[in-house]
Amino acid sequence: MHRRIIAPGALAAAVLLLAIPASATPHSPGAPGIGDPYYPAYGNGGYDVSHYDLRLKYQPATDELEGTATLVARTTQELSRFNLDFLLDVSEVRVNGAKASFTTSGEHELEITPKTPLAKDTPVTVVVRYRGVPSSKQAYGFTSWHRTPDGGVAANEPEAAAWWFPSNDHPLDKATYDVSVLVPDGTQAISNGTLQSTSSRLGWTRWNWRSNKPQATYLATLAVGKFDITTGTTESGIPVLNAYSKDLGDHAGAARASIERTGEIADWLAGYFGPYPYNALGGYVPNTTTGYALETQTRPYYSPRQFANGSNVSLVVHEIAHQWYGDDVSLKRWKDIWINEGFARYAQWLWSEHEGEGTAQELADYVYASHPADDPFWTVKPGDPGPENQFDAAVYDRGALAVQALRNEIGDKAFFAILKGWPQKYAYGNASVADFRRYAEEVSGKPLAALFDTWLFQASKPASAAARTASVAKAGGTVSQPRSWKKIAATDGAHGHGEHGNGGHVR
Repeated sequence: MHRRIIAPGALAAAVLLLAIPASATPHSPGAPGIGDPYYPAYGNGGYDVSHYDLRLKYQPATDELEGTATLVARTTQELSRFNLDFLLDVSEVRVNGAKASFTTSGEHELEITPKTPLAKDTPVTVVVRYRGVPSSKQAYGFTSWHRTPDGGVAANEPEAAAWWFPSNDHPLDKATYDVSVLVPDGTQAISNGTLQSTSSRLGWTRWNWRSNKPQATYLATLAVGKFDITTGTTESGIPVLNAYSKDLGDHAGAARASIERTGEIADWLAGYFGPYPYNALGGYVPNTTTGYALETQTRPYYSPRQFANGSNVSLVVHEIAHQWYGDDVSLKRWKDIWINEGFARYAQWLWSEHEGEGTAQELADYVYASHPADDPFWTVKPGDPGPENQFDAAVYDRGALAVQALRNEIGDKAFFAILKGWPQKYAYGNASVADFRRYAEEVSGKPLAALFDTWLFQASKPASAAARTASVAKAGGTVSQPRSWKKIAATDGAHGHGEHGNGGHVR
């Protein structure tokens, strides 16, 4: 028999190795991205945020913002270092009370190294002190901070947070928010959720807002300026707060005529989508030059330009529909944008029916007939459009076509059960297009893979036979334009919209 002799030192090392718990894996840096193929650097790995406390001071005259952000989080791995997405100038970072070292990298990464490495699945509190001029900061060649004559606004998709607070900037990491903003007397600060209080001292007024349900970072908004504020309550008891810039000029009346119907629309949509998921509601119109609207949670952002031709209630329907489809249930990856936009557009079609200006079927027939087979419209795949086409008109209109095709395939009973059940099944969470297909199959009892593939994932116009089977296109003849179409199309502004909010598309 051959006997192996182990030296005493080696034996001691072996015993020590055996004594180390299996869980004591080496600490490593958190990933600089959350893993979204459309935006690889967006979000971060290694932790999950549950709450943001933002205490800010903003000077409209100079666009200077200073703040202290406190992030309440939990680690998801053994962390030696982690990133936040942020663009302003940082003066101090503390992790669990101790000063941490930090540096910047990439387009918007704030790299933080805590004094002591962090164990997996433990609470962590991160405090970041910062200041800067948001309008002076760019990432990827653009800014998501909109300077106005009397202040500034943070509202954009898929990103806006990095211009005003450090975050894990991806919809997969939703959190609750407290936003407290100090501004000069006579100026208002608008944000998400409920206005908890205001107080004035020495020429400054503090506005305290709370968003008490999970909220994606791009849905957090801040608007500072001089606003007229209206308040009310929906028939179902939800408090409504709307804000209008005092210098909207000729657009003021049309904006109010549209947005003051927010409560009515939310109550109406609840009949299709189930109870409104939040304890606050409203909208705001700052004096920006953008051409898009955005479903910022509980309080959508609207551009004045969208009311240049008069009121547009259909636009408000779109943004309030997002409170269920996009905000309550958020996408898992940005390629899942169809769940947001296809259903918000379809809500506009349902409103058209409600107003007697064209049924959803008539609108579907019109969209199908309006785009010949060689139209580039059909090359955009709503189920995975790519980042360059994420807000293309086809994602909205072809996306709504897919919703109508589903309705016709499974029948109204199952369809409307899905519309109402989906926001409840994934309430305050995230879901994908694949999750939606599985849910639709479960509720309807029908296999739907072929239908979803035809309408969402093929870069071509569905054949007329498939369209007729789905009752989406009329056989032969011309299809007249429904009366609601111009209002619906107007919510898109210029369909050839630029990336990252430089164009005119509703979001």
